[in-house]
Amino acid sequence: MKAAPKCSSRRGFFITFEGTEGCGKSTQAGMLYAYLRKKGRKTVFVREPGSTAIGEKIRRVLLDRKNGNMSRECELLLYMAARAQIVQEKIRPKLEEGYIVICDRYLDSTRAYQGYGLGMDQRIIEEIGRFVTPGATPDLTILLDIPAGRGLRHRELKKDRIESRDLVYHRRVRRGYLRIAAAEPGRVKVVKVSQDKAVTQRNVRLAAAGLPGIRAV
Repeated sequence: MKAAPKCSSRRGFFITFEGTEGCGKSTQAGMLYAYLRKKGRKTVFVREPGSTAIGEKIRRVLLDRKNGNMSRECELLLYMAARAQIVQEKIRPKLEEGYIVICDRYLDSTRAYQGYGLGMDQRIIEEIGRFVTPGATPDLTILLDIPAGRGLRHRELKKDRIESRDLVYHRRVRRGYLRIAAAEPGRVKVVKVSQDKAVTQRNVRLAAAGLPGIRAV
C-alpha cells in the first residue's frame, strides 16, 4: 500500500498530545491552545477520533461499551478511517493556511493502544498510518506520562469501552508510549504529570518552545 504524496505547500506547525487514560491530556492541550490564541497565534484545536461529522459518529461506535465484541481489526480500521477524514477535512487544510494545529491524540495512539496494547503488527499500523495521513506528520508530540493505575482512578465513575480494559492492558499501552518516545526523542517530548495542572502546563509550554516558529511560548 503506497502513501499518497505529501503536501508541499504546508506552512503551519502540527502539535499532537498523547498519553494514557486520565493523564489530563485534553485539559493540557486545551490550555496550550488557549495560551497560543491569547498570544495572537493562528491556532486550531481538534480531537481524535472526532472533530468532523463522520469522525464523531465513528467515535461513538468505538467508545460504546455495548460494542464489546468488536474485533481488534475492526477497531484499528475505524480509528484509521476517522483519522483519514480529519486529516483531509481539518488538519491538512489548516496547516496549509499556516495555522498551528493542536490535536488531542493521533497516530501514536494507535501504535500504543492497538499495537502495544492489543498486540497488533506495528508494520501494518505504520503502513496504513502513512496512507491516511499524507502531509500531516507531527512536528512535536507531547506525551503526558502518568502511572496507568493512577490515571484510571480518575475514570472510576464512568468508563468507556477502551477505559474499561484491565490494568495490565493499560500498562502495556504506557510502556508502548515510552518506547515510541525513546525511539523518536526529537519529536516526542515526555512531560511528567504533576498534581498541579499549572506545573504540568508550564512544562508543556517549555516543550513547545523548542519548536521553530513558537518562540512566544
